[in-house]
Amino acid sequence: MITDESETAKTLRARELGVSRSTLYYKRKKPNKDWQLKCQIEEVLREHPSYGSPRIALSLRRNHKPIERVMKIFGIKAYRRRGRKWKKTKNMKVIYPNLLLTEYPMYENHIWATDFTYISFQGKTVYVATVLDLFTRKVVGLSVYTTHAVQLVLSALLNALQNNPRPEIFHSDNGSEYNSEIFTEALKTVGALISRSAPGCPWENGYQESFYDKFKIDLGDPARFQTLGELVYEIYQTIYRYNHTRIHTALKMPPHQFAILAAREYNSVNRVGV
Repeated sequence: MITDESETAKTLRARELGVSRSTLYYKRKKPNKDWQLKCQIEEVLREHPSYGSPRIALSLRRNHKPIERVMKIFGIKAYRRRGRKWKKTKNMKVIYPNLLLTEYPMYENHIWATDFTYISFQGKTVYVATVLDLFTRKVVGLSVYTTHAVQLVLSALLNALQNNPRPEIFHSDNGSEYNSEIFTEALKTVGALISRSAPGCPWENGYQESFYDKFKIDLGDPARFQTLGELVYEIYQTIYRYNHTRIHTALKMPPHQFAILAAREYNSVNRVGV
């Protein structure tokens, strides 16, 4: 009888969320081996930024298939990003370490990562900054500006903090916007640990790099919009669809749905007095 009631409760919960019962009990496993291999790949790329998976595999004396799989999972690629000039940085002072080398996102609001990209539109440049929760893969913060001053990244951070508890770790690259006093002080004020990619190692923020590749595909050709307002509206709509309806390959469901399931699982495991 207890089993029947339990099974009924499971069915009702799945129906309420609009998912199958098997999806309801999807649990994200901590891929220790994948995370270790990710760190090894990043070590190789620090010395050889242009290496693809075949040469990384040779360097690590590993089969290339797991190398390719892990690079895909964590959005790691040899740095050939279009439209954004990059050169290996030397002798840049490292103030904040990369905490992602030892920390794996284990729950919501554990680790956030941020970056910004740009879109060319009618002879102008539109900048989009996002904050990504690395556990749920959900975009929790967003801002759109026509300049890439500190206000761009600060607005994305404040947007994220307005609707969510502060993260334990906040990761970014070493761009001047993120190194500004006003930005670092904002993070210290809310009590978030600051994590940074090593200078000249953009793949260490691979989650965001991978996200922007997909975001621009989903956004489509900006030339189809008549006004800046139309473009900005579609940017927000694209982010909404990414969070709520677009199936994330690693999660097997949209990030928002995964966040709901993860929260319910956490509350179920940590219920008091049951």
